[in-house]
Amino acid sequence: MSEMSGMERGMSSAYLHWAKMDSPAKYNLATSGMASYPLAGLPVTMADLEINGSDAYGFGPLQARLAAKCGVGTECVVAANGTSMANHLAMAALLGPGDEVLIEQPTYGILLDVASYLGAKIVRFERRFEDGYRVDVEAVRAKLTAKTRLIVLTNLHNPTGAYTDEATLTAIGALAAEVGARVLVDEVYLDMVPWRTELPARSCFHLGPQFVVTTSLTKAYGLSGVRCGWILAEPELAERMWRLSDLFNGSPVHPAERISVVALDNLERVAERARGLLTANRAALEAFYDSRDDLEVFRPVAGTVTFPRLKTGSVEALLPLLREKFDTSVVPGRFFENSGHFRIGIGGEVAMTAEGLRRLGLALDAMR
Repeated sequence: MSEMSGMERGMSSAYLHWAKMDSPAKYNLATSGMASYPLAGLPVTMADLEINGSDAYGFGPLQARLAAKCGVGTECVVAANGTSMANHLAMAALLGPGDEVLIEQPTYGILLDVASYLGAKIVRFERRFEDGYRVDVEAVRAKLTAKTRLIVLTNLHNPTGAYTDEATLTAIGALAAEVGARVLVDEVYLDMVPWRTELPARSCFHLGPQFVVTTSLTKAYGLSGVRCGWILAEPELAERMWRLSDLFNGSPVHPAERISVVALDNLERVAERARGLLTANRAALEAFYDSRDDLEVFRPVAGTVTFPRLKTGSVEALLPLLREKFDTSVVPGRFFENSGHFRIGIGGEVAMTAEGLRRLGLALDAMR
């Protein structure tokens, strides 16, 4: 597939189309979140499947639980249909045609797609493999102008899993404040950090009023089916986002709101299962990387994704072989503007993930 033009990027998502149509395989290492958590694992009753609810801005019980989880007031929480819609709403509320937006590179492609769709002028700052994909504050400063309205990054970083600490985020927030910009941080993977490290995983929303945060129960908990996403924003901005959501999603699916409440009330149960899967799968991934001399990789401290670089040969040649001969999929690096890389996800069931990694090794061997 050729690179998309700016116009094409703004009209669709090449990555999501690929993920829906081309990524499914028996051994799927292309998914970036945890394996789906079953409804049977939650104490859901028939009352929780009630289809009729209020059309007001936010389901009260859900708003209360999201606010409690994040340590904020309910007036700062905007419920959304997953992190993707949360990002769309946040960016639509903060950007207009011609506004300058500074976005990390590489990044999750849909962030670029939405900015293009909104008619914003996109400027990039680099996160380098050689630096462990850290956010370089000076690199951001160098690209910042008086016209910058928004700085966008992901934490944990998608596609590499790199963690950004509070000191760096505070510095980025200070830069944004100097030019009157906001900082949008997609934190959909951040809850995974304390499962494996002692690093702080507090939302950067608490670092200052210029921060806007998006997240969901999707990636860390395997609860994609309930589409429980949300935005954290200052109350006046949150109100603007609620009104904007009327254009995209007049009324949410009420059973999903109710099941989300049940999930949040039982989130430790869901997290325990996710931690178990990740512990086993990360051990398998580390053993896989230790066995390879044909890959270079930054190894993140937490999360479900890594982004290895193929030392020799073509990723675009490797992936059809992997799919057709070994029934295994990973994500092509072209979707993250790095065609020599591919993304591996380790959130799946243990046996499937281990076998997928074994088959990936066989495909790499066949490429030699």
